[in-house]
Amino acid sequence: MVLAARNEQAIMLLSDEIQSAGGAAMAVPVDIGIPDSVEMLIRKTVEAYGRLDGAFNNAAGGPPPTPLADLTVGDFDQSIAVNIRGTFLCMKYEIPAMLAAGGGSIVNMSSTAGLRGVPGLAGYVASKHAIIGLTKVAALDYGRRGIRVNALTPGPIVTERLAALEPGEREKISAFVPIGRLGRPEEVAATVAWLLSEQSSFINGAVIPVDGGKLAAGA
Repeated sequence: MVLAARNEQAIMLLSDEIQSAGGAAMAVPVDIGIPDSVEMLIRKTVEAYGRLDGAFNNAAGGPPPTPLADLTVGDFDQSIAVNIRGTFLCMKYEIPAMLAAGGGSIVNMSSTAGLRGVPGLAGYVASKHAIIGLTKVAALDYGRRGIRVNALTPGPIVTERLAALEPGEREKISAFVPIGRLGRPEEVAATVAWLLSEQSSFINGAVIPVDGGKLAAGA
């Protein structure tokens, strides 16, 4: 397993944790906004393991909620650069490596915001919608060549940002989830692992919600 992110310390700690538990992992600092950096990541992965079979593209970013006309051009461009251009660059270099290995599976992280509007999040919503479109195109381009490409649309998950909120604030968010609670990171991880495995071998170009039923309620 290869862990990649801009935060070298965080991925080094996680790599050590995985190895201490008996797994194999290496950490590679990368900036997915820089083509050479992404190319280096894939090259080091193939050098270390001989092939690339699966990839989970999970980078995201965006400014605080801001009405569209008040959003700076720079902040909008940053959302596009990280979320959609970064996903494109990852797939651009992952796909040739998978073709060389005879196939593989890619999972791209979108969001429920990739299927519906959210006030104040113009750049984030636009880029997450675009990830779904990019995923479907890649699935059509490479399905016959052995590469499956799917997207996840998680609802509210207890990541660091939500974990830092007061319990009362988390309860307010939970109230909008039909299942009555926030999602757990391991529930997203299990879905990713399934999509990367042969157990999902007939799933390609799909958009999989991990949202407790939130999208079932419509907009």
